[in-house]
Amino acid sequence: MRWIVISQSIAILGSSLVFPFYLIFIKEVGGGFLQYGISYGLFMMSSALVHLFIGKLSDRVGRTLFLLVNSWGMSILLLFFPIITMVWQVYTLQILLGMVGAMQKTSEKALLADFTEGVNRGSVIGRYHFWTSVFSGAAVMLGGLMIDLFTLDIIFYISSFVLFVSGFFILKIKEKGDLINGKS
Repeated sequence: MRWIVISQSIAILGSSLVFPFYLIFIKEVGGGFLQYGISYGLFMMSSALVHLFIGKLSDRVGRTLFLLVNSWGMSILLLFFPIITMVWQVYTLQILLGMVGAMQKTSEKALLADFTEGVNRGSVIGRYHFWTSVFSGAAVMLGGLMIDLFTLDIIFYISSFVLFVSGFFILKIKEKGDLINGKS
């Protein structure tokens, strides 16, 4: 459980650094509130489509694979933001980010259920969300500081790096099925 908390706290730190500043980014490529709404809507809709099948697939191939695809996939996708010049490119990236984001949300929740018992599940999940929320809040504040000191592009690069690093902590997670079946 410790590696789930650590890996996902770091991943959330990486994604939360940039998330609040998308509106600024969209304005820089010539968009406005409408384009921000469309962009965020595309993210949510593509995420919804992936949620339909990712849970079933994670039951068969494991949850950590999808957490890893999320961390390293987002890491790669965030590297494209600094070179974007048009709003349609933001839309494309948002669709892809929504897809990999869904992998994290579904796998994270299923993994939490796998690692907790019914009698103390709420307490363990509460502690998990405490740490991920602390890292998310700290990231938003840190992002605000960094945007004053650096450029928006730098924040995307830093977020990419942090998400990449989180993948190595995901590799340390041993799923319950792995422990039962003797896999390491």
